[in-house]
Amino acid sequence: MGGKKAKKAMQKSLKRVTAAKPSDGPDFLPLEGGPARKLPVQTPLENKGTVLYVGRIPHGFYEKEIEGYFGQFGTIKRLRIARNKKTGKSRHFGFIEFESAEVAKIVADTMHNYLLFAHLLQVHVMPPEQVHPNLWRGFNYRYKPLDSVEIQREQHDKERTLEEHRKLVEKIVSRDKKRRKKIEEAGIDYECPEIVGNIQPAPKKLKFED
Repeated sequence: MGGKKAKKAMQKSLKRVTAAKPSDGPDFLPLEGGPARKLPVQTPLENKGTVLYVGRIPHGFYEKEIEGYFGQFGTIKRLRIARNKKTGKSRHFGFIEFESAEVAKIVADTMHNYLLFAHLLQVHVMPPEQVHPNLWRGFNYRYKPLDSVEIQREQHDKERTLEEHRKLVEKIVSRDKKRRKKIEEAGIDYECPEIVGNIQPAPKKLKFED
């Protein structure tokens, strides 16, 4: 009997719901057949973030280019491209901070999946709680990439001790043996020239007096 009463009460509630106007309809109907209740309207949280994450940055699009391009939307406070600590090369993602949260949102909506030099940019607004406190520590707004050629030249031309020179020759001979082995395994008839390991240090540059 109790089940039939509950069923009848639920049917009456459903009739009231269907008879009511859509604007007055309840958002929640208890399974027990009680009175319908209106759920409170929830407003979405507004993102007040001013920092953008920019991914898939193409080669050659660095700090100066980012400042000139994204600066058209609004004032940029800070920007940073993630770089390799040893070589200084771009890791193809970075961060831009605008003064206005509205501008940051417009930039994210406009530039996300924007095709730039065969790369689809990935641009997202970062919530303030997700911005790491050390994100801007030690950043250089006017970063100058390292000259990898100059670094290799200095490393090649530096003066070496007898022990350093011996290790260098050993590495060269070891690589040559591996190369010979691969050639033999491939069945190629080729006689590689012998490498003579001279472990004597290179002579220093002579200075002539006038």
